[in-house]
Amino acid sequence: MQILKRIGLVLVWLAGAVFVFVAANKNDPYLISLRGLGNIVLAAASIIVIVVLIRRGYWRRGIAGRLLVLLWCLPSLSMLGAHASFEWRKQSVLKTDATQTRNLGRHFIVGYSSFSEVAVLAEKGLIAGVYITRHNVAGSTAARLKEEVSALQEKRRAASLPPLIVAADQEGGIVSHLAPPLTKLPALSTLASLAPDVRAEKAEAFGRTHGQELAALGVNLNLAPVLDLRPEPKRNRFDFNTLIGQRAISDDPAVVADIARAYVSGLEASGVGATVKHFPGLGRVRTDTHHFSADLDTPVDELEASDWIPFRKVLAGSKAQLMVGHVTVTSVDPDRPASHSKRVVDGILRKKWNYQGVVMTDDLVMGAIYQRNVCTAVVEALNAGVDLLLVAFDGTQFYRIFNCAVAASAGGRLDAAMLGDSEMRLKGAFPVD
Repeated sequence: MQILKRIGLVLVWLAGAVFVFVAANKNDPYLISLRGLGNIVLAAASIIVIVVLIRRGYWRRGIAGRLLVLLWCLPSLSMLGAHASFEWRKQSVLKTDATQTRNLGRHFIVGYSSFSEVAVLAEKGLIAGVYITRHNVAGSTAARLKEEVSALQEKRRAASLPPLIVAADQEGGIVSHLAPPLTKLPALSTLASLAPDVRAEKAEAFGRTHGQELAALGVNLNLAPVLDLRPEPKRNRFDFNTLIGQRAISDDPAVVADIARAYVSGLEASGVGATVKHFPGLGRVRTDTHHFSADLDTPVDELEASDWIPFRKVLAGSKAQLMVGHVTVTSVDPDRPASHSKRVVDGILRKKWNYQGVVMTDDLVMGAIYQRNVCTAVVEALNAGVDLLLVAFDGTQFYRIFNCAVAASAGGRLDAAMLGDSEMRLKGAFPVD
């Protein structure tokens, strides 16, 4: 029995340490599910443990007993500190001066859970667009979401700001975040085995369906299609969230290009822009950038002759934008992911390919970026010529990320020429009504 008591006491110490860690990091994206009610439960549980410890006399059992009680006081204090830090960042962003807001706000697209919160960002010009996804339609209707989007656009007009970019992720197949209420279409990969003329016709029809339904909601940018080549079986053993093997159209670059071009044509005919992804390609990497760094060790010549063919063909034959993923092309820039590499964005995409369309990062909240140095990534992305920075999974991280950009601007660490070129590209892609 004495051994069990000692084991129980050790577990109480360990649980207290875990509670302190979770409370201090409550704003981390990995703990997003614990926000709101989860925070209340955590605080209430720590208080209950304190009461139990005191009632059992631990406060009178010397230094060790008192330290244990104090340990369980820390979760609530840590949570208050984390909340105060978040509020400070938030207020700092909301008080950004008009010049900084105008120069930097045009580069951010954010996901959101609170309409009232994102409405303030849109009205102030702190963001260029919003990203809507599954939780925005859960328990709601298409009509309700359309009203929400219309209200955001009205706030932009009232503030004499350009229309808001409204982005969604509606690829078809397993990535059909707005279905329901929208139609859930099969993945584009289901068309790969069809005859070329048939698959092109069906792919364009898929694009028209997605485009018409998205446009009816007020969505003007679809983050699709996927142009990554399908990986070899069992190659991506650690692909937990991207699931590129299920989303990729084909392992044949020509088939991917044909289907994707037709799909993009259907989207554009419906008034919705396309964003091809995830350059430089995820099919060859072995880890999931939602959580880990990923290296692409293939020589550029080989990539140009295979993986990059669909990107070049679709970008050359459409008005599609390009999403750059958090994969490091080691033969080009071994020190940073493509999403914030000037050698990749400016060197390959802009100069070598002469692509002058809009370039967007993949979600900056993904582990490959956020868990490293997101501030460095933000500054390097803007200086590399990236036009839009996506903060999708956890939109509240926008306050931290925007503060990074403001601090860099104030310190003269942002390339004014790059920002000027980006402004022109954005105006060309999203003209004012």
